[in-house]
Amino acid sequence: MKEIKSPFWRTAAEYGIMTVSIWIMVIGIYFFKFPNHFAFGGVTGFSTLVSEVSGWSAGDFTSVVNTALLVFGFLFLGKEFGIKTVYASLVMSLSLSLLERVCPLSRPLTTEPLLELMFAIFLPAAGTAILFHIGASSGGTDIIAMILKKHTSLNIGTVLMLVDIAAVAASFFIFGPETGLFSTIGLAAKSLVIDDVIENINLCKCFNIICDDPDPICDYIINCLHRSATVYRAQGAFSHHEKR
Repeated sequence: MKEIKSPFWRTAAEYGIMTVSIWIMVIGIYFFKFPNHFAFGGVTGFSTLVSEVSGWSAGDFTSVVNTALLVFGFLFLGKEFGIKTVYASLVMSLSLSLLERVCPLSRPLTTEPLLELMFAIFLPAAGTAILFHIGASSGGTDIIAMILKKHTSLNIGTVLMLVDIAAVAASFFIFGPETGLFSTIGLAAKSLVIDDVIENINLCKCFNIICDDPDPICDYIINCLHRSATVYRAQGAFSHHEKR
C-alpha cells in the first residue's frame, strides 16, 4: 500500500485504526469477559471481582480506575505521557459504560464457557497487539508500567504479572474453582496471543526474481510498487550462465 504522505490523513488513519482496535477489545471484554467473570488482564480483570463483591458495574469501575490512572500518568510522567494512551483509555472506558446502558447483559451469550473464553482472550489480545504496533496502549495497568519504568528499578513484567496473578487467585475464592481455572488459562494464553499477533503484523515477505534483464523489473518495483530491490549477480550451477 502506498504510504500516506499528508500528516493530517496519516494521523486520521492512525486514530481510526486505534478506535477500531479499542472496539475489538471492548467487544471481547464486555460480551465475553464480563458475563463469565473471567478475572485476567489488568483493570478489567479486577473490575469483574469488584462488580461481584460490591455490585458496582464493571464498566463504571473500569472508567473510574482508568481515569484515576490517567491523572497519575500526568502527575508522574508529565509530557512523556502519550496522547494516544489518553485517547485509547478514554474511548475504552466510555465504550464499556455505554454498552452497559445500551445493551445490558444479565448472563453469558452462550452456555459454552470455553468457547467464550477463546473470544475473551483473542479479541482483547488482538486489539492490544495492534495498539502496541502503532505505539499506543489502552491505559490501565500499562500506565503503572510506564510509571514504574521511569521512577523505579523494578522488573515491570514481574510486577504486572503479579497484579494479574492476584486477580486470578481472588477469582477462585469469589467465583469458585471453575471460573478460577478458566481465568488461569486466560492469563497464560493472553501474552502468547499478543506476541503471535504482533509477530504476524510485523511479518515481511521477500521475493527472489531470477532474470536476464533486471532494469525493467527494478523500474516497476521502484516507481509503481514504491519499494526497493537489491540486484545480485548469479550463475547457474549446471549451465554456468550468468543471471541477475
